[in-house]
Amino acid sequence: MAGDVIIEQIQSIEEHVNGLADLLVQVVEDGASIGFLPPMKLSDAVMYWEAVLSPEVILYVAKIDDRIVGSVQLHLCTKQNGGHRGEIAKLMTHPNYRLRGIGRFLMQKAEGRARHEGRTLIVLDTREGDPSNMLYTSLEYIEAGRIPGYARSADGKLDATVFYYKTLI
Repeated sequence: MAGDVIIEQIQSIEEHVNGLADLLVQVVEDGASIGFLPPMKLSDAVMYWEAVLSPEVILYVAKIDDRIVGSVQLHLCTKQNGGHRGEIAKLMTHPNYRLRGIGRFLMQKAEGRARHEGRTLIVLDTREGDPSNMLYTSLEYIEAGRIPGYARSADGKLDATVFYYKTLI
């Protein structure tokens, strides 16, 4: 059926790099705090995605009608003392596809994979005040703390970040 959200793991960037780069540019231009500031060049987005995948990074994308409309990364800790944890990174939904549950679907897929990998703890951070804070708390993530002035926004303001964790049982 047209319009259904499909979540899939990406194991090779090449055939998806254009869709991923467009997604990254769109969310950065829309003001998302995911490590980049606008204006974002498409070439910089391509370069970012070409370097993302590694054995400890699991990348999921959300597609509607074969278009990439969201993504999330699960980073599996490889330190000897951290083999029980993973980190959620760069959860993003294309601005034109928000409020359809895509972020929730991506998070649920990443959590399921973390469980499958034997991870019992997931951590993440997000800018204070962003809508993602409501998503994470609705998924039962617990606020661990805040760091003021952690990330710079496009207007030059230094924003706090909120750290969350979730114990997987």
